[in-house]
Amino acid sequence: MPLKALSLSLQFGPIDDPALHRAALPRHSVMRWVRHALECDAEMTVRVVDAAEGQALNRDYRHKNYATNVLTFDYSQTPVVKADLVLCAPVVAREAKEQGKSLQAHYAHLLVHGTLHAQGWDHEASKKAAQAMEARETLILAGLGFEDPYWA
Repeated sequence: MPLKALSLSLQFGPIDDPALHRAALPRHSVMRWVRHALECDAEMTVRVVDAAEGQALNRDYRHKNYATNVLTFDYSQTPVVKADLVLCAPVVAREAKEQGKSLQAHYAHLLVHGTLHAQGWDHEASKKAAQAMEARETLILAGLGFEDPYWA
């Protein structure tokens, strides 16, 4: 099946160690990871932020007062997926280290995860939905050359 079309805006807010995060997120890789998770064409923004912006967005939109790894703001799912994915650089870096993964592998996982959310996948709906979403993520990431993010 051919990959879907993607219009991508890749943005970096003011973050610590920007060279490290930019190196883990080259535009061509971000395009590839997101496109492999798409079921239809998309227009997406991927923004990498610091802890303060990540916490403010999570607090204001999800009413959870902490910075989380990825936030998905989905605006439409058909005929074109329109969404913003916000990745919190210090959280992603900390989790990658704690999980013994490369920063790039963790970013790839979170981009696939967020892209699935933008298309209606929801791991919080039920245990069955969580298992289905995890299986889909694992399959996509394997096709991209990454290990199972839940067992690595």
